[in-house]
Amino acid sequence: MSNIFEDELQKMKDTLHTMDEQLDTLEKTPVYYGEDFKEQILESMRESNRQNLRIGVQEPYFGRLDFQEDGKEAVMPIYIGKVGVSDMDTMKPIIIDWRAPVASMFYSFTGGDELAFYQSPDGLVEGDVYLKRNISIRKRELERVVDTYVKGNEDVSHADDFLLYRLGENKDNKLKDIVSTIQSEQNDIIRAERNLPLLIQGVAGSGKTTIALHRLAFLIYEYREQLEAERMIVFAPNSLFLDYISSVLPELGVGNISQTTFPDWALRTLDDSVKLKQTEEKLKEAFSINRDEKKVMLGKLKGTLEFKTFIEERMIQFENELVPTKDFEAWDRAIIPVEDIKKWMQVEYKHYPLQKRRERLVGRMKRWIEIELKKFGETHEKKLLKKEATKRLNAYMKFWPKMSALSLYSSIVKSKEILEVLPEELVKETEKSCRKKEVYVEDLPALIYIHHRITGIEIGQKFHHVVIDEAQDFSPFQVYVLKEITLGNSFTILGDLSQAIYDYQGIEDWNAFKEVFQETGYYELTRSYRSTKEIIEFANEIIKNAEIPVGLATPVFRSGEDVKVIHTENQLTEIVKTVKHLQNADVKTIAVIGRTEDECRDIYVKLTNAGLTVNVIEANQSKYEGGISVVPVYLAKGLEFDAVLLIDVDEEHYKNTKHDAKLLYVGCTRSLHDLWIFHSEKASPLIKGLK
Repeated sequence: MSNIFEDELQKMKDTLHTMDEQLDTLEKTPVYYGEDFKEQILESMRESNRQNLRIGVQEPYFGRLDFQEDGKEAVMPIYIGKVGVSDMDTMKPIIIDWRAPVASMFYSFTGGDELAFYQSPDGLVEGDVYLKRNISIRKRELERVVDTYVKGNEDVSHADDFLLYRLGENKDNKLKDIVSTIQSEQNDIIRAERNLPLLIQGVAGSGKTTIALHRLAFLIYEYREQLEAERMIVFAPNSLFLDYISSVLPELGVGNISQTTFPDWALRTLDDSVKLKQTEEKLKEAFSINRDEKKVMLGKLKGTLEFKTFIEERMIQFENELVPTKDFEAWDRAIIPVEDIKKWMQVEYKHYPLQKRRERLVGRMKRWIEIELKKFGETHEKKLLKKEATKRLNAYMKFWPKMSALSLYSSIVKSKEILEVLPEELVKETEKSCRKKEVYVEDLPALIYIHHRITGIEIGQKFHHVVIDEAQDFSPFQVYVLKEITLGNSFTILGDLSQAIYDYQGIEDWNAFKEVFQETGYYELTRSYRSTKEIIEFANEIIKNAEIPVGLATPVFRSGEDVKVIHTENQLTEIVKTVKHLQNADVKTIAVIGRTEDECRDIYVKLTNAGLTVNVIEANQSKYEGGISVVPVYLAKGLEFDAVLLIDVDEEHYKNTKHDAKLLYVGCTRSLHDLWIFHSEKASPLIKGLK
C-alpha cells in the first residue's frame, strides 16, 4: 500500500507542476477586449481554462479509473476531478471532468461481473475496468489513497471505508460538494433525462439537496449548447438555507444560477406591487405548542389545483365579459361597428395575453382613425377631429380598464362564487389583506397565475431548468405556475414526506404533484449518509411510534455514540455542561434546538449569560454562522450539525401527533455524530421506550 501512496504522491506532484505552469502562463497572458471574433473565442477558451485551473490546483482530482476499451490493447488510467484540465500544447486530457460520459463509470461501476460501459456522443462504449481508486487531496496535500476495486482481486473493496472516512469529517457553516463520494443511486438521478420532471423522495441525510445542485452542474456541462445557467433556478425554503448551500455551485465551477425562495421570486415577478404579510407571525401561529388546527390549515385551500381551476374559470369568464356593447364613433358618422371590434378581440387577437390584446386593439383603432383623418388633409378641422377622436377613444376603452394581478384577484375574491371553494372566514381575511396590498404566501400562486394571464410569458423568459428543494412544503398550485414558465417540464423536485412540517401549505403525498405533470420520473432515496446508525434508528422509531406511512431511513454502517435521553430538573446546567464537553472535544458545529422561537430566545439569553458564545437563528435571518446555534426546530430543516441538543422533549412540547412527530424527527436528523435529548417534565410519548 505504501508503494501505491508513493506512486500517487509523485503523480500528484507532476500534475500540480503542469497545472501551475499552465495557470502561470494564462495569468500572464493579457485579456483580449478587442472585436476580432476569432480572438474573442480564443479568449473565452483561455478564461474557461483559467477558471478551471484556479479551482483545480488545490484539489486536482479525487479518483482514478483504469479502463480498457473493447478492441483496444492499452489500459488507460483516467484521473477524475471537479473540472477538466488538458495539456495546453497537445490538448490531451490530464484530468477528466466528473460530468464527462467516461467519468460516469467511476460512480456506476461497483465491481464483480458487472458490465463496464458509458454512453459517448458516438454511441455505447464497453470495456473492462482494471482499477477503481479513491484519492483524497486537500490543499495540495495527498491525504489518503483507497482502492475500491482491483480486477482479479475481488477481496479488495474499501468503497464504504472511503465513504465513511468522508462522512466522519466535521462540518463547518456551509454545505459541501460530494463529487468524490457520489453513490450509484445518486449518480442515476444526477444524470437522468432533462425533460422529464423528477420527483425524489429522500430520507433525511440522503443527500437530496447536494444531488440536485450536482444535477444542475451536470446539465450545464452535458447540454451546454442548449441550456443557459442564467435561465436555471433553485427554490429553497428560506434565506438561511440559501446561505448554507451557497458555496456548492461555485465549488463545482458553476455560476450565475439563481438561488431564491418562492415568495422572493413571486414578489419580484409582481414588480413588488404587493407586500408579504409578516411570515414570522404566521410561523409563530403555525408552530405554537397549542395551535388552532382549523385556523392554521385554512390557507392550504388556496394552494390546491381546485383553487387554480376556480381562478382559471373566473379569468375565462372575465375575458368573455370583456366586450364592448356599442359601436365606436370617432366623430359624426365615423364609425367602427361593434361587431368588428368584437371580432378583433375574440378572434384575431385571442391568442394574445390580456395586456397585449388591449394594446393591439387600441393600436388598430388609432390606425383606423389616422386613415380616416387623411381625408381631411392638413386642415384645422382635422386637428379638432383628432382631438375629439382621442377623447372618445379613451372614454370608449373604459369598458376595458388597465388592470393588475391584485385588482383582478380582489374582484375574484369579492365574487359570490368564491364561497364555492373558500370558507367565508378566509374570504373576509383575504379581502381585508388585498385592500392593504398585503398578501399571504398562499395567495402568491393565484397572483402569479393572473399576472401571466395579463402580461403573457415570452419564450425568452422561460426557465431552462427548475430545482424545488424541500418540495413537500410547496403546494400543487405553486408547482403549476412554475411549470407554466419552464421549458420542456425540466424539473428536479425533491423532499421528504417525513419532514412535511409546513403542513398548512404543503402536500401529504407526491401524487399531488403527479397531477400537475402528465409524466414524471420517481426516485426513492432510503440510504442516509448524514447521521450515525444510532441516531437514524432512534429517529426511525419516532416515525414508527406516530404511524407515519413513509419509508424509513437505512443507515450506512457508520456507528457512533448512543443517543442520550436525559431527564433532569435543571436543563440549563446540563446543556451548558454538554456544550462545554463538546467544545473541549473540538466539535465545530453544535445546535441547541427548541420547540418555539420565543423559547429559543430565552435559552439563548441564558446560555450567553453562562459565558457561551452563541448564535440565535430566527425566521428573518439570512446567514448561518456555524459554531453554537440556538434554533427553533422548524427553522433547522435542511441544516446539519456535528452535534444536536434537543430541549424540552416532553409531553407538552411534543404531543403524540403526526405533526409533532415530524418536528421531532427533523430535530433528531440534523445531527451527524452526537444527539442529546433533554426533558424536565414527563417525556414525550413519541420517545416512549427509547433510550
